[in-house]
Formats: sequence, structure tokens, C-alpha cells
Amino acid sequence: MNLEKTGCFIAKCRKEKALTQEKLAKKLFISEKTVSKWECGKGFPDSALILPLCEILEINANELLSGEKLTDEGYKKCAEENLIALKDANEKNIKHLLFLEWVIGFVGIVAFLLLIFSAGFFVESLAWRLVLIIVSFVVIFAVCGFCLHIERNAGFYECSHCHNKYIPSYSAVLWSMHMGRTRYLKCPKCKKRSWNKKTIN
Repeated sequence: MNLEKTGCFIAKCRKEKALTQEKLAKKLFISEKTVSKWECGKGFPDSALILPLCEILEINANELLSGEKLTDEGYKKCAEENLIALKDANEKNIKHLLFLEWVIGFVGIVAFLLLIFSAGFFVESLAWRLVLIIVSFVVIFAVCGFCLHIERNAGFYECSHCHNKYIPSYSAVLWSMHMGRTRYLKCPKCKKRSWNKKTIN
């Protein structure tokens, strides 16, 4: 997907409809700056905005993703290319999130240990010790919550029995035994418990 090409296409279609960036933004309940960002090729509409935008501009989603009006001949080819591009972008995003989970988890644990260590050995005032201990627990709980969210929502878990791919509940992820990206979970389809691997597609 070429963001600059798509941006120019959005601008062209908008002008054909005699809409300013401000008017288009109001119709989509977003800021004018967001529309400008799209048209400059510095961003792309969120998935929730694609269909409303296409409806306003009287184009289809495939044309928006391709950045041009499509004939019947080119439609199928572009549809397939766009699906592959979206799949690749989604997989890259999931890999990025899973890497980010490791980084944030590591930084959070280090920060927690440093704060506890500082409270125990470098601070004499009882009040400041309590403050550091409270801050350290706030940090670790926030980090754990963020990592739990990524772990649950980035990608899927695949059942080792029926190969069903699913997103487990937060409590299942929180309380399940795990080794790296593999968790001991109950599959919602076959109802069997097993070690289920994380998969990104």
C-alpha cells in the first residue's frame, strides 16, 4: 500500500465532492489535522473509518487501498494484492507489539527492583520509603496490566488438539501456566486443556 498515492486519491475524491478538509473531518467526527495527515501520506484511516469515508467519497474500500479508481478487470487483482499487503502489515504490527511486551516487561521489572532497592538502602525517611514502595508497586501493576493486554490481544493461541485459533479471556491468560509464548489453556472449541502456542496469523 502506497500511503502517498492513497493520500492523493483521498484529496482528489474529496475535491470532486466539493468538500474541504474541515467538512470531511466533521462528517467523520475527526479533526481536520487527521484528514490533512492522510492526504500528505503520513497516515491511513483507522479500520472503523474506512467504510464511512468510502461512503462519503463514493468509492469502495479496494479503491481506497489501491489509491485509484478500478475497472472490473483490475478489481480482482488489486483486491488480492491489498489483502496480502494488509495481512503483512497486520503480522508486522503483532510482531512489534510482542517485542514491545518484552521490552516494557523488562524495563518495568528493573524499575520496580531499583525503587525497592532504593527504598531499602538509600532512603532514611520512613515517609519517603513508603512513597517509593507505593510507586514501585504502581509501576509493576501498570506494566503487568499492559503486558497482559498485549499477550491476550496480539495474535491468537492455537489448540494443539483441534488447531482452533482463539483469543482467551484475560483471566485465562493471567492464571495459566506458561513457558514463553506457550500457555496451558482450555480450548473453547474442543474443551480440552493443553499447551497452546501463540500464533500471529
